[in-house]
Amino acid sequence: MRDTDVIVVGAGAAGLSLAYRLCTPPPGRPIPEVTLVDAPAGPLRPPERTWCFWETSPGDFDGALTASWESLRVRGRDGTASVGRPAPFRYKMLRSGAFDELLAGRLAGPGAPRRVTARIDTVHDTASGAEVTGVAADGSALTLRGRWVFDSRPPRVLPPARTTLLQHFRGWFVRTERPVFDPRTADLMDFRTPQPPHGLSFGYVLPTSAHEALVEYTEFSREVLDDAGYDRALRHYTEHVLGLGPFEVTATERGVIPMTDGRFPRRAGRSVFRIGTAGGATRPSTGYTFAAAQRQARAVAAAYHAGRVPEPPPAYPARARAMDAVLLRGLDSGRIDGAAFFEGLFGRVPMSRLLRFLDGDTRPYEDVSIGLRTPVGPMLRTVAELPWLPRRRAADR
Repeated sequence: MRDTDVIVVGAGAAGLSLAYRLCTPPPGRPIPEVTLVDAPAGPLRPPERTWCFWETSPGDFDGALTASWESLRVRGRDGTASVGRPAPFRYKMLRSGAFDELLAGRLAGPGAPRRVTARIDTVHDTASGAEVTGVAADGSALTLRGRWVFDSRPPRVLPPARTTLLQHFRGWFVRTERPVFDPRTADLMDFRTPQPPHGLSFGYVLPTSAHEALVEYTEFSREVLDDAGYDRALRHYTEHVLGLGPFEVTATERGVIPMTDGRFPRRAGRSVFRIGTAGGATRPSTGYTFAAAQRQARAVAAAYHAGRVPEPPPAYPARARAMDAVLLRGLDSGRIDGAAFFEGLFGRVPMSRLLRFLDGDTRPYEDVSIGLRTPVGPMLRTVAELPWLPRRRAADR
């Protein structure tokens, strides 16, 4: 048993970022004692993964980036390309291993968080803070007590929602014989993929050189595919759409991200909070999480260092969440053609404004301007329908 100031459960993007922010206080502020709990190797610890986000440069983590791009492209179903240079933003690609290594180096020495490997079973309030219990890596019982606990583990059950879709994907890191990629431009969405009967699909291409790229097949739908389904889709995309020619697959990755208008509570007790996806950091309409997790970490650390209750703020304003609920319902009902929706949005809105919109950083008049470039009739019918729809758990659908 050990007493500490702050316990952070989970050492993914959200947990590691919060530990880093807490342990690098403003001048004159003490460094808190932080315990960072990581899952043991196995099914509870996610494999190496890729995070992408946009921000102005230089950024805090530029030293660990795999690549970044000054131009972004969206391709319509007929191959028409919308290309934008979203200055002052750059689109950035960060691998989880490099991120962990970068922050571990910065946090080495006095004041570094204590790192514990354990399977956590319970997190609950106590009279003077909170307690975390579980099983340590050596099989012994583990009990940690702290003034505050931040739990970044993905929720086991999604909250009740009117709409729940899944963003699911499989990616190949490829190396081609011919120089087929433009390392200056990333393809955010390429709709030259066979569209599923429900939802939408697109290709996603992040080139790191003329010969190398991460190529992903992504769907927004209710159900995931099996391995054979993803492989068929990726073979079709790489061979018949991109025409890569001979290539080698050097690594793979896959993932499933919830896209839901369910409400993720950020507070789980007097001294227990949720962060990351569990705390609502995933944007329901896009699946992007990393940048919002950074905003949460900075805000929590600033509140802690100022002596305030360090409750994570909402990752996105209420207005953005309401617009996401409309889009998700429109996609799920089939009222909105997803491919046409995103093609039109990227083709008619300046790229830098659209990225600010996706971060929830636009003003109301900008939101109205963007909304007028969407299918207004179907969107308004969906707005009228939403208040009457019950919120249900995924298992009840």
